[in-house]
Amino acid sequence: MAVGTNIRTYFNGAWHDGDIPVMRAADHGAWLGSGVFDGARFFEGIMPDLDKHCARANRSAEALMLNPTVSAQDMVDIIRDGLKAFDTNSAVYIRPMYWGIGGDSTAIVPSKDETGFAICLEQIPMAAPEASVTLTQTQFRRPVLEDAVVNAKAGCLYPNNARMLTEARSKGFSNALVADALGNVAETATANVFMVRDGEVFTPIPNGTFLAGITRARHLSNMRADGMTVHESVLSFADFEGADEVFLSGNMNKVTPVTAFEDRQYQVGPVTRRAREMYWDWAHSNA
Repeated sequence: MAVGTNIRTYFNGAWHDGDIPVMRAADHGAWLGSGVFDGARFFEGIMPDLDKHCARANRSAEALMLNPTVSAQDMVDIIRDGLKAFDTNSAVYIRPMYWGIGGDSTAIVPSKDETGFAICLEQIPMAAPEASVTLTQTQFRRPVLEDAVVNAKAGCLYPNNARMLTEARSKGFSNALVADALGNVAETATANVFMVRDGEVFTPIPNGTFLAGITRARHLSNMRADGMTVHESVLSFADFEGADEVFLSGNMNKVTPVTAFEDRQYQVGPVTRRAREMYWDWAHSNA
């Protein structure tokens, strides 16, 4: 890898140093937003659930009416090869992605005849173990499948998340606790969310308005195997106001404690710390 380069790009069958151009102005994904991606992590020499992230990239492509052209296993192999250029102590964000190139006679529906594909490896540090976030409510909500492609990790969904974050920051908070169409808690602007009350763990039940994440599923499995009582249920903002602990679950940083929701303050509690410990133990034992 070239000196000073912290990004590598896989495109047209080869790895390239740097953030090279991969999309053209007339590509369907450039002007009509038919782009999907997934995000996995390389850190401490491990890549937890990389195969699941690659498989989800292909499912996301299909949800956006794109033809996925690379098998999940081939994707894993390509990524492993690309990571050889990074130091094993690096923290790298792994983004496989697809986008539409041509369109049908209306130009609106992407053609399945040709699909763009690339992988971006970018050095992004993991958050410090003591890092935390604060939450507020937002006027913006998660859409439903009838309105948007919420069954895909699609780039076109993220401007809505950006509106949530911008509003939260304008109020002095770092993230937003977001409602679904019915006003129940769905997730935050950037990650799935868990709360703890009286030693039991609760998380919003998947209802088709948000992606129930791969890391979320791993936490559910770990906590249940550890003997914790875990509920997937309909949750209100009042439930979170009455919680003892709250933490976020996402691929970028795995576990992020929440220290405030509006005026409600939280301590980083034993369940949050245990969830992080179990994830790291699982990730290293399954590397």
